[in-house]
Amino acid sequence: MTSSKQQSLTREQKEAVGLLSIGTFLEYFDLMLYIHMAVLLNELFFPESDSTTKALLLAFTFCSTYLLRPIGALIFGYLGDNIGRKHTVIITTFIMSVSCIVMASLPTYTQIGITASCVMLICRIIQGMTSMGEIIGATLYLTETIQRPQQYTVVAFLNFLTGFGGTVALGVASLVTLEKGGFSWRYAFLIGAVVAFIGTIARTTLRETPEFADARRRVKKTFKNMNKDLGILENNPLWNTKVDKVTAISMFFIQCAWPVCFYIAYIHCGNILQEVFMYSPEQIIHQNFFLSIVEVIAIIPLIYLCRYFYPILILKVKLVAFIVFIFICPYLFDNAKTPYDIFWIQSFTMIFILDDIPATTILVTHFPVFKRFTSVAVIYALSRAMMYIITSFGLVYLTKYYGHWGLLAITIPVVIGYTFGILHFEKLEKESGSYPQKKNSVSEVSANLN
Repeated sequence: MTSSKQQSLTREQKEAVGLLSIGTFLEYFDLMLYIHMAVLLNELFFPESDSTTKALLLAFTFCSTYLLRPIGALIFGYLGDNIGRKHTVIITTFIMSVSCIVMASLPTYTQIGITASCVMLICRIIQGMTSMGEIIGATLYLTETIQRPQQYTVVAFLNFLTGFGGTVALGVASLVTLEKGGFSWRYAFLIGAVVAFIGTIARTTLRETPEFADARRRVKKTFKNMNKDLGILENNPLWNTKVDKVTAISMFFIQCAWPVCFYIAYIHCGNILQEVFMYSPEQIIHQNFFLSIVEVIAIIPLIYLCRYFYPILILKVKLVAFIVFIFICPYLFDNAKTPYDIFWIQSFTMIFILDDIPATTILVTHFPVFKRFTSVAVIYALSRAMMYIITSFGLVYLTKYYGHWGLLAITIPVVIGYTFGILHFEKLEKESGSYPQKKNSVSEVSANLN
């Protein structure tokens, strides 16, 4: 933990923020484009089926992006911890670009049969795997090159761009459904591929992060002074620092919350709109587009507030608001009379969504530098894969037998785990001396949020 405070960004840091931000935006635009258009694209790349099979296929398509993310986390985590953060984000951006080109030019099911389905699923899996290296790599790069409190704002802005990427993807999806026969979804993938390729080349100008590079130099200097070769690194404490189990579990609990909130807001509410209010897939896409705008706008106050209030305190305020909301959420669903009522429920879920924004940098810095990329990426991937499977398939049966009150069977454990995680990292901050001595009250932050 650094005790110094950085009040402004250097020119080199601003350039790094720009390069990483553009890449992250495009990565999540490409990743979310298919997810938000799945109700339409599945008809092009998969055989016709009954309504039940379609629902399961939609869930499988949604989950396929996340199922093999843990493997991607291990691969790119190893690269990030061994060859550096810079090279990892370059590799992931290039792979995403290639997969988009394949998807944009892929013939449909009616043209080449099941081959189209297989290739599309492979591309989705690859995109999900590379997205791990992208967002984690960019987050760690900025965390390790920028000091507090500037890193809070910068990384929060990076998270803003991931949401903005999803919003633009939904905008494109809306455009495609409004202009059938006009603007093709293939153009969107091609544009994303071209810009991502340009971003790959631009990112070669980045420098390796000081914290990672300095740690490597310290290790090499130690071995040089001892006249030892690098083959016995296992005896060096810098390389042998272990990840604290409680810290890893706490991080996992925190990361488990976002997928549940996202699924409830977009997928569960989308099903309600379709089954209760007879919305078409196109109408659901349009409503989700406006919801994504609300989601992105909600991040803006957090970017501002973390300059004046401690980020963990902001997470605690969001947690309190979400707990109150989630216990009345089933009642609100049962008494929703119009699609606008559903939209307000969706909006509140995404405004007070349980995630790590704007405290992302605080969480990741409590992992050892040489194991940081792998640890954070694997935890992030496992939480997404597990929770999307549980929500995608579990809520189908929970809501079938218990109605909307079945949501509590998943949300209550998630809230408990999230609370445990936040309190643990708050304890670590206090022990390290990084927790501000002058504490802002929860009421002060609530007033500013309102």
